Amino acid sequence: MDKVITIRKGLDMKLKGEAERVTVNSRSALYAVKPTDFHGVLPKLLVAEGDRVEAGTPLFFNKYSERVLFTAPVSGVVEAIRRGERRRLEEIVIRADEDIAYRRFDVPDLATATPEALEEVLLASGLWPVIRQRPYDVIATPGVAPHSVFISCFDSAPLAPDLDFLISQRGAEFQLGIDVIRKLSGAPVNLGVHADKTKATEFLSAQGVNINVFRGPHPAGNVGVQIHHVDPVVKGDVVWVIHPLDVAMIGRFFLRKEYDTTRVIALTGSSVKQPKYYKTHMGADISALVEGQVTEENQRYISGNVLTGTRIEPNGFLGFYHHGCTVIPEGDHYEFMGWARPGFDAFSFTNTFLSKIFHRKPFAPHTNLNGGERAFVVTGQYEKVFPMDIFPVQLLKAIMIKDIDLMENLGIYEVVEEDMALCEVMCTSKIEVQSILREGLDLIRKEMS
Repeated sequence: MDKVITIRKGLDMKLKGEAERVTVNSRSALYAVKPTDFHGVLPKLLVAEGDRVEAGTPLFFNKYSERVLFTAPVSGVVEAIRRGERRRLEEIVIRADEDIAYRRFDVPDLATATPEALEEVLLASGLWPVIRQRPYDVIATPGVAPHSVFISCFDSAPLAPDLDFLISQRGAEFQLGIDVIRKLSGAPVNLGVHADKTKATEFLSAQGVNINVFRGPHPAGNVGVQIHHVDPVVKGDVVWVIHPLDVAMIGRFFLRKEYDTTRVIALTGSSVKQPKYYKTHMGADISALVEGQVTEENQRYISGNVLTGTRIEPNGFLGFYHHGCTVIPEGDHYEFMGWARPGFDAFSFTNTFLSKIFHRKPFAPHTNLNGGERAFVVTGQYEKVFPMDIFPVQLLKAIMIKDIDLMENLGIYEVVEEDMALCEVMCTSKIEVQSILREGLDLIRKEMS
């Protein structure tokens, strides 16, 4: 085995509700594409309510980059175009056909295709948005070649889907997707695998890639942490980041010449009766998934994981980049004695509760913050779970005062929200770390454009 990169700082949160390795089919009546899933995109509509679409039909494009199209995940009728405050476009809802009709694309032969031809077909199909870039965690800019490409083949977040399980039987699609990315980017492709947990031959035997082996607690599976330890992002560099299942989706597109958004979703969380995997399509209405599985009221529905996911309604839609849905109890109840209680069943990173000593079983979390925002002081807690050579508190304070030079010097180009999510969990000051970091990333991107 190659040299193992050991991540020593971090935390594995063992939570109740991990999905069993069982996949069942699920069919939703409604699917949606949400422009709010994409940072830095100003959507311009191409459809109206009542229009009939096929899977792969353009729904909107990015005003800032008109070649970047966002297409329908299924065929059917555009049932609703929903807007929020100041007429912000939030959802394009499609009522799906019984049998999905796919738009066919003129896919070039990979052996003879140029990078420009590959780029054009990915842009036209709506697959281009699966390629994101660092810094800023935005959709990759067409025409700008990356310095390198990174794909993390294990997810260390709590209750995250098992990527080994999901990639099984998709080895041909995954390898073809790798080949497309290699030719498209012209850059080294790096796979991150776990020294002990990654067993899938689809990952370990991938051809034409550099395999980097990691060991350690979350966030070892975050692609940003892997980039930091292998090929750090510096000012002026562009690094592409792609989820391994999206790599397989690119491979499937080149095999079938259709925009097939079939996706296996992990339904997890302590409020789910039988956590398992569901085969559906991108952007599915989760009501079909949770029906009969979540019976109690006052629950928090999350598209994604508990650290970085997005809160949605019980009939909300899965996010474009999410491969899981988590359901946990709301934390809007009063806890007797608060922090002074023994806490045998409470999660604790420090020695505040006795569960740190006596409780070894998975916890059932809720959303209670256990207090409100207070003075933002240096406690040393962030540094225990943040495995990068960056001063996290100082970086956040530089963002809060909008000091761009200081942000650059403190390493803002290397981080995105998921890399500092554990800092938010540990924060005794109850600071919204991820929101502050996103404000800083948006600010510096605007200033540098």
